[in-house]
Amino acid sequence: MPRALVIRHHDEDNAGLVGEALENRGYGLTIALLDATSETPRLDGHDVVVILGSTHAVYDPDVEAAWFGRELGVIEEADRRGVPIFGICFGAQALCRYAGGTVRRGANAEIGWYRVEAANDSPIEPGPWFEYHFDECTPPPSAQVWARTEQCVQAFVVGPHLGVQFHPELDAAQLRDWFASGVDDARSLGLDPIDLMTRTIREEPAARERAARLVDTFLAHAASTSSRGA
Repeated sequence: MPRALVIRHHDEDNAGLVGEALENRGYGLTIALLDATSETPRLDGHDVVVILGSTHAVYDPDVEAAWFGRELGVIEEADRRGVPIFGICFGAQALCRYAGGTVRRGANAEIGWYRVEAANDSPIEPGPWFEYHFDECTPPPSAQVWARTEQCVQAFVVGPHLGVQFHPELDAAQLRDWFASGVDDARSLGLDPIDLMTRTIREEPAARERAARLVDTFLAHAASTSSRGA
């Protein structure tokens, strides 16, 4: 059985709809926490890596000193071994930074359900996809942008790896857990948690199907890149 290493940064995070799609395609999941108090996840025995989001910023030097430097090491090892990475939000920003791109605070936050525009004839669907971020990526020249919004890059590939700024893993249960850990933050941004939850419940069936197709896109891209490399 192939295995996917899922790296999360908070106890309330999980692989959600992406993990479900991987399991439906025969993958076993290893869920590993990476933070200041955890051990560094081991890549051995895993065929793909999924890196989830975080409330932290990849450009925070304190975060890098505490644990993000070790995450970059995992990404470097996966890249060296040819193990494809699916980076989500913070995970995409980590991949961007590892590959030589830049990440900075965005002009505005994107929070809620957004449509994206595909670029470079990519297979990225317009969505809507759930967004919850304050930062934005500028991928390096070695990457190809696959989707954008007016504000920022939403998807890119570099080698066999895929980074997406949005959250294809999100379902209503995940959003409920996020709000339970910081609902006052949502209100301080002028958001109505009840409205967001209602929309998410309504979107979940279609989002599940979109997430499954996105996982297929990731796996197909990784396989084709590996074949070209061989």
